[in-house]
Amino acid sequence: MSLSSAMVLPLLIVVAAGVYYIYNEVMQFMSKSLVRNKVVVITDAVSGVGTECAHLFHKGGARLILCGTSWDKLESLYDSLTNDADPRETFAPKLVIVDFSDMPSMEEVVAEVVDCYGCVDVLICNSSVKLKAPVQSVSLEVDRNIMDINYFGPSTLAKGVLPTMISRRSGHIVLVNSIQGRLAIPFRSSYAASKHAAQAFFDCLRAEVEEYGIVVSTISHTFINASEPPPVEEASPKPNPLSAFIAKQMTHGVRPSVLADEIMQTVNRKRTEVMLAHPIPRVALYLRSLIPSFLFAVLGAGVKDSVLAEQMQ
Repeated sequence: MSLSSAMVLPLLIVVAAGVYYIYNEVMQFMSKSLVRNKVVVITDAVSGVGTECAHLFHKGGARLILCGTSWDKLESLYDSLTNDADPRETFAPKLVIVDFSDMPSMEEVVAEVVDCYGCVDVLICNSSVKLKAPVQSVSLEVDRNIMDINYFGPSTLAKGVLPTMISRRSGHIVLVNSIQGRLAIPFRSSYAASKHAAQAFFDCLRAEVEEYGIVVSTISHTFINASEPPPVEEASPKPNPLSAFIAKQMTHGVRPSVLADEIMQTVNRKRTEVMLAHPIPRVALYLRSLIPSFLFAVLGAGVKDSVLAEQMQ
């Protein structure tokens, strides 16, 4: 009796692992079939996340429209997608130069994107520019450039493809945003402001277009970590332990491949809101709503510690 009881737990673990494996295989198969023949636009397709998304959706049989600021990089991505691809299963991507920092060109860009196939099924707004600097050191010109790329560009492109989605009563718009669209941290004033603006815009858009069968999704992630872990540095003055721990958690990144998988799943399952973050940033979001004074004190202590460390170097 005791022997059979002892075997129950390992058996359950094996069965659960098997079920999980089968589930993942089925979901991967469905992911490919659900995007097949769909017209998918990916902005900043030459970035780490954009490239991973391009490979996933291309393998799934999507009709890709890849956007970026560099024609050479777009052509290089095109070659990597088509060299080993089966033309019976995939479509050759179309390439469009899109530079959100050049807002006067957006009218022509929107027309070119729509003219590629006459419609857009999925728009993935992936473009972003980051900045870390004290508020007083950021010029108005830099502020405007960040707002153009992170907010005005994606919102303008979304407005441009909306008429085709509304007329067909279907479509999916995905904003790849940041957790800083929900929680502002020191030295990211311009970046956080642009991400807050984008979050608010797409939240409003979601409610406005729901009646037309259009899905709007926002994905809030932490820092995208595409590099190797940094080398261990020499000892420096220790900051406040709590603020240092929170700062470390909030900058602990997500891999581009992981984010791309999440984008694919978001499109397939029509999720409206996704957060890719470790527990500490999630707790910080709750503190921002429930006990804001505590969170402000922790962030303020972190700023004081960083200033002190710089003065002692």
